Parts: sequence; C-alpha cells; structure tokens
Amino acid sequence: MEQFLNDFSSFVWGFPLLVLLIGGGLYLLILSRFLPFRYLGHAIQVLHGKYDNPNDSGQISHFQALTTALSATVGMGNIAGVAVAISIGGPGAIFWMWISAIIGMSTKFFTASLAIMYRGKDSAGELQGGPMYFIVEGLGTIWKPLAVMFSFSGLVGALPVFNVNQLTQAVNDILLIPNGVKVGLFSNTVIGLVLVVITSIVILGGLKRISQTAAKLVPAMVLLYFISVLIILVINSEVVPKYFLMIFTDAFSAKHFTGDSFLGGAFGGLILLGIRRGAFSNEAGIGTAPMAHGAAKTNEPIREGLVAMLGPAIDTLVVCTLTALAILVTGVWQTTDTNGVSLTASAFAKAMPTIGHYVLMLCISVFSISSLFSYSYYGTKCMAFLFGNHNKHFYKYLYIVSIILGATTTLSMMINLIDGFFALMAIPTMTATLIMAPRVVKEIRVYFQKVK
Repeated sequence: MEQFLNDFSSFVWGFPLLVLLIGGGLYLLILSRFLPFRYLGHAIQVLHGKYDNPNDSGQISHFQALTTALSATVGMGNIAGVAVAISIGGPGAIFWMWISAIIGMSTKFFTASLAIMYRGKDSAGELQGGPMYFIVEGLGTIWKPLAVMFSFSGLVGALPVFNVNQLTQAVNDILLIPNGVKVGLFSNTVIGLVLVVITSIVILGGLKRISQTAAKLVPAMVLLYFISVLIILVINSEVVPKYFLMIFTDAFSAKHFTGDSFLGGAFGGLILLGIRRGAFSNEAGIGTAPMAHGAAKTNEPIREGLVAMLGPAIDTLVVCTLTALAILVTGVWQTTDTNGVSLTASAFAKAMPTIGHYVLMLCISVFSISSLFSYSYYGTKCMAFLFGNHNKHFYKYLYIVSIILGATTTLSMMINLIDGFFALMAIPTMTATLIMAPRVVKEIRVYFQKVK
C-alpha cells in the first residue's frame, strides 16, 4: 500500500501538473498586471472590515473566511511539511516554496474571486461557493464532470490524516517517550480517540462554530509560534545570515537534495519538491480555500480575492520561513535522522532545552486541531455537492473515523495520499480558473473604478 501511494503521488505530480500550477499561476500574475502586490494595503483595509456591509450575501466575515482558510493552511504543512522539505532537499527547497507562494498569491486571488462571482445554491437552497460551484455556474453544466472530479478528490484530500499523523508523532516524541511511556498501536489509538472527541464537539456544530473557533485560535497560535522562533533566531543570531543566504545558493546547486530526480536531474527534483511542499502548505490552486472564501459575507468578488491572496503571504513567506530558519540555524537538519514534526521538535529542544519541546507541543496542538475543523467543512461541502445537502452529515462520520487511521499509520503513506488527491483537486480548479480568468480581469476594472 505504501509503495502504491508513493507511485500514485509521483505519477499525478508530473510535469503537466507543474506546468498547470506554476505556468498557470504566472499567466494569472501577468494577466492581472501583478495586482496582488499593488493592492496589498487595500486588501488589509478590507480585512479590517472597512468596507463591510451587513446586508451582503454570505455567512461569515472577511476575517473569519481568511482565518478559516488559514487554520487549514497554517498548520502541520508549516511545521512538519517544511521539515520534510529540508530533510529531503536541504535549504534550497525553501526558495522554491517561496516561488510557489508568490505565484500562489495571484492564483488565490483569482480562485477566491470566482468563488464569489459564481456562487451556486446547494440542494437546500443555501448559497455556496467553491470550485465545484464556479465550474458549473461559470462554465455551464457541460463542464460538470470537472466539478464532480474536484468534489470526489476533495472527499479524500480533506481528510485530516496527515495532521493527525504528525500530532500523534509529536505527542509520542515530546510527551510520552521522554517520560518512559511505551508507544505503539495502543497509545496511538488512544491519542486518536481523544482527537475524535475534541473534533466531534466542534465540527458537528457547523460552519459558524468552525469559523468562530478559528478566528480565536489562528491569530494566537501564529503569534506564539512567531515569538518562539524569533527567540531561537536571536539565540543563534551569528549564523542566521549564513543560512538565509544558503536558501538562495542551494536552490540552484541542489547539493543537499537526496530525493528522486525529475526532468533528468536533482535540480528538477528540488524544484518539484519545493512546489509540492509549497502547494501543501498554502494550497494555492488546489481549490480548498475558495470554499471558505465563497462563504464570505460580501457581494464584491474582487474584495474577497484581495483578502484571500494574503493567505500564501502569511502562510508560506512568513510562517514557513520561520520554521525553516529555526531548523537550519540549530543545525539539527544535518545532525539527526528525524523527519517531519520530530525534526522541528529537535530544533526547539536544542535552542530552548527545558521548555522548547513543550512550547512547540502547544503550537502543534492548536495548529493541528484548528486544521481538523476547517478540513471537515471542506469535505462536507464536497459531499453536499455530490450527494445532496441532506447527506453531508455522513461525511462527518467518515472524517471522524479517519482520525484513527491517521494516528496509526506511517508519515509517508499519509503525505503521499493527501499529496496525490491535492493534485487531482488542482486539475479542475486550475483548468476552470484559467478559462474564466479574463472575466475576473473585467471585474477588477469595474471594482477599482467604484473604489476610486
């Protein structure tokens, strides 16, 4: 099974998908005349609620939409995903994650704008947004197979197995093993059952409870993590410039890359690794975030697109870079064989010997559990689109059961499973976005004339 999932993930993450995600994102960036970078200030004003209208359609505020999307992306992808990237690709992998984020800002802008432009009604008559709706509403029912492909892939892609797997690994490495507790199938199942209880309480309460919980948790967890990593960087300040520079130099030499080659060499393999881990971290072009942004209380698509594009900047350019520097400056990436969250834990323990482990454990717990809430919302939306709103609760039960699966299987199986289905979600999302991109550009002109 492990080999099958590895082969499946490698197959779908081939050259065509790389062209679709990166080439497509570059096309969107040029088509919008680099809009994500020209209107960052305006995006922050929208996020602060300056343009909110209580009479607009939608269910949640701009801020709640962003924090719901961020609670899914600012999670284990930033702590464990970055560690996976460095352990396979060395410092240079981070540079290609940055490239994926910069291009991803334009992709997020377009996909979230389309999620508001072409909202559709579910079987209960409730207004919904997301790739499956903008494909059908924007391109017509002839394109429905793409929407169905996205939704079926989303049922698996939204499962919390990677987050749970890494949280279980963190509990084992940080709390149980140092205190002499024997870890194995039994202890992992117990951790899974505890997460089942916590997750059930929140996700069975619906989107409003998910977004309210995320709005409280996300800013606090980012701040705590930010301060912790800054302390590590201050302690190791003399080597920070050296490793920051190495991110750039190693990006083109690929001398620390140990993974599979791509397009005939290690350099190609390093680029693909960075793009994959970047896509896993910020989910730009995958289509998950537009489902959260599509529920925002606004009638202005461009406004929500501007808020959404802040996601990759916060997620990959800030949080992932902090994790990467913490791992690099402490030297643990060259002195230990650990991978995933254990590598990040080693960095925290080395810099702050007595409390480092526990600070990271607190961050990981909040990061992981908040991700569980958002992903459940994405999966239920896919289920409602495919089988009707009255059947969406069945997904919540499947979701809760999958927590046990994530807690009791290996890292490589879980990361390849989610990577593979993320790739399958990206194909319909990016195809539809590229076809409808000129319509978003027209909407941009109309919106900024109104603002002026």
